[in-house]
Amino acid sequence: MRIGTYPRWPLVLGVAGVVALAGCGVGGGNKSSGTSANAKQTIVFATQGLGAEGDASKAAVAGFEKAHPKITVKILTLSPVSNNAYQQLQQRFVAKSGTPDVITSDVIWPATFAKAGWLAPLDSFHPDTSRFFSGQVQSVRYKGKTYGVPWFINAEGVYYRTDLVPSPPKTPQQLVSDAKAAMKKDPSLKEGLAFEGDKYEGAVTALVNFLGAYGGRLDPANLDSPQNVQGLQFMRDTIYKYGIAPKAVTGWQESQVQSAWLSGQTPFAMNWPYIFSLSEAKGSKVKGRTGWIPFPAGSNTPQAALGGDDLVVNANSTHKAAAWEFIQYLSSPKVQIERAVAAGDPPAVTAAYTSALYARAPYFKQEKAVFQDASPRPVNPAYPKISDQLQTMLSSVLTGQEQAKAALARTGPQVKSLASGG
Repeated sequence: MRIGTYPRWPLVLGVAGVVALAGCGVGGGNKSSGTSANAKQTIVFATQGLGAEGDASKAAVAGFEKAHPKITVKILTLSPVSNNAYQQLQQRFVAKSGTPDVITSDVIWPATFAKAGWLAPLDSFHPDTSRFFSGQVQSVRYKGKTYGVPWFINAEGVYYRTDLVPSPPKTPQQLVSDAKAAMKKDPSLKEGLAFEGDKYEGAVTALVNFLGAYGGRLDPANLDSPQNVQGLQFMRDTIYKYGIAPKAVTGWQESQVQSAWLSGQTPFAMNWPYIFSLSEAKGSKVKGRTGWIPFPAGSNTPQAALGGDDLVVNANSTHKAAAWEFIQYLSSPKVQIERAVAAGDPPAVTAAYTSALYARAPYFKQEKAVFQDASPRPVNPAYPKISDQLQTMLSSVLTGQEQAKAALARTGPQVKSLASGG
């Protein structure tokens, strides 16, 4: 279990200063692979994960060591708090430590790490990126180079009650009408739509979904587009115009949305894939009544905000060849399926979505449809600061202090300026 697992983001301040301290050469410190993968050696794997996730990592390491008897893998368990884990890695990078060799990276970290010269480009190993969901592949690319391999994917979609909503909505307006109809049919429902609207990163990922519904996207160079104005205004209108989302959502994070959904008090809820397994657990009030889709977008291409983890290699590691062998093992379909079943982490490898997985966890079939529409937040070294600006803007709009058009017009130039430095 990790705090902030879905989507797991750092709330790190002062990133620009640390990047400057480390140097700005892209791919700096990209030394040779060093020790041969066939030599006896030990590599260090830095990862988050307690409970089932920690056990799954240990099982994967044991399997790898059995297949590669000359390579020992030591697990360095990072803090379950994403912000703290980021800082732990940052300290090692700044000290130019050669370990950890392989690192679990949130999907929004690689660009920042790569700009600082902390990661080794993996292009010399010729990674086959076609094996993964395209949205997550974007998270490991920076300045034309590949700095990681997707490990497992998360994307934010919309849960709906199949007993109250006969068929999934196709458009935002249909979601509104379906929510109102469900509330009329079942007066015990407390709201029609639950989503994360607190002043934190979760509201930004929710925004990605709302923007996609109107053909918009979180593009720092064109934040105040007409499509984005429509999407953000609709997000606001779910509270103040349509009344399907309560004002309380302006203080909700994942846990509150999870509670609203699992208690059966809402027909629609925006959240991450881990909710599906909880929904289908024994004793769940929504067991057998759960569907999951990308946020309805009509004729536009839906956007499901991307979360998840990548696997990256320390630029100062002298065991890059062994690190690559380990990454290949972790990203093999069989190992990905075992982790998905044991820990609930959805595979990043598309080939893992087979009858072998569905037989053990049928809900992954619906999850794959959402992952295919996964859209990353801006892949930019300045993203933490960009996110701060977006969070402030969203808070202003969702609490009723500002209209969408004015908020985007005010914030757009600030975000564009920050992004241009990346």
